[in-house]
Amino acid sequence: MYYSFFEIFAIGIGPSSSHTVGPMKAAKRYVDNLIKQHKIEQVTRVEVTLYGSLALTGVGHGTDKAVIYGLMGLEAEQVDPTIPYINAVERDKIIHLGQKTAVPFDKEKDIVFAKTIFLPEHSNGMRFKTYDKNNDVLLEEVYFSVGGGTIARQDEIKQRTERAEYNEPNVYKSFNELKELCRKNNQTIAELIYQNECAIWGKDSLENYMRKIYQVMQRTIERGIHKEGILSGGLNVRRRAPEIYKRLAEKFENNDYDPLDIIDWINLWAFAVAEENASGGQIVTAPTMGSAGIIPAVSRYYERYAHVKSPYDTQEGLKIFLLTASAICSLYRANASISGAEVGCQGEVGVACSMAAAGLCAAMGGSIEEIENAAEIAMEHNLGLTCDPVCGLVQVPCIERNAMGAIKAVNSARLALEGRGHHLVSLDSVIKTMFDTGKDMQNKYKETSLGGLAINVATC
Repeated sequence: MYYSFFEIFAIGIGPSSSHTVGPMKAAKRYVDNLIKQHKIEQVTRVEVTLYGSLALTGVGHGTDKAVIYGLMGLEAEQVDPTIPYINAVERDKIIHLGQKTAVPFDKEKDIVFAKTIFLPEHSNGMRFKTYDKNNDVLLEEVYFSVGGGTIARQDEIKQRTERAEYNEPNVYKSFNELKELCRKNNQTIAELIYQNECAIWGKDSLENYMRKIYQVMQRTIERGIHKEGILSGGLNVRRRAPEIYKRLAEKFENNDYDPLDIIDWINLWAFAVAEENASGGQIVTAPTMGSAGIIPAVSRYYERYAHVKSPYDTQEGLKIFLLTASAICSLYRANASISGAEVGCQGEVGVACSMAAAGLCAAMGGSIEEIENAAEIAMEHNLGLTCDPVCGLVQVPCIERNAMGAIKAVNSARLALEGRGHHLVSLDSVIKTMFDTGKDMQNKYKETSLGGLAINVATC
């Protein structure tokens, strides 16, 4: 299945695409179905059950709050984190389903965390049930959050998405097929994806959306650079981006040049976004929120530093970067997974690193072979990466992991360009290996906070 640029890069609120945005979308879709079936006026009680990873790390990831937003009929782009929606629901113990029907709702009782139950289809499962005045079930639906904010109802899970396939002109199921299409049509990867997206959405919509996505990424960086304080959640993690920025600014003003300052700038940009995500700010999934700092950091590196060695002007290079990254992510989503709850952090930070490496390589004028090499190097050295967030929060090790992923992406692109695209391992084989590794990984290392750093670092 082809995944569109519009799905891969989506705007939402942190801290997690699969644990925050996905459940919000599922809850809203459930309420929309109540409205379509003319049942919402009959509702007297609503019950939500979260399973597996959603239950185990749901509080730290804001899943309970996301479900409430969705039940209220809100979408991620509509939510203003400064408005106390949740406080009102908790205070009044009433929720307005779809902004239409007021129903008694006690968050502590009506959202059930079934921490020991993993539904067979996917570890990110959730069940929605509503009852009428006679306590009869009006509508019961089970959804899964399969990564990157994408959801699938139980009857759709085999397709791993709630939508039908697109009718894109360039169809490919593997990187090898994508490569052959590019050669046959004498196109770059970015040109081929641009053609697909224009056919699906129209040129103006695509151009406007690409600008919007990049602008949101840059605004997130700027907010993160300047916002100080302690991240909520109990770990007392201090925002580091503002201090890094101050030190780098002072060095620049004093002409205190260090050739490794570029690394510090990339770290800064990744930290800024990851810290904004951890605080529930507005973020672009790239491809997930837990890994959302990597693409913005590497694209800003291209814009500020690397573009001088690129054959493209800066804006064209950024388009090529994002379109190429989108193509790579589509392959991971179609043939593996980008869900930390399914394959560990190799599916989040690993995929983002692979996307960024490919995008940067393409923006630097890399050949298809070099782009493939960059993407596979980046994933090859993220294989087996676990997802073990301390206290279920997207803070430790997640924030630093974004910075490490960004640096690794830059290095992967540089290695591929220096090697002229000669490589033994194909991207298709790395994608398969990542998925196989994820399936072999124990559940405690897949976004459950039951293993790894989550049990050896802190008591929550």
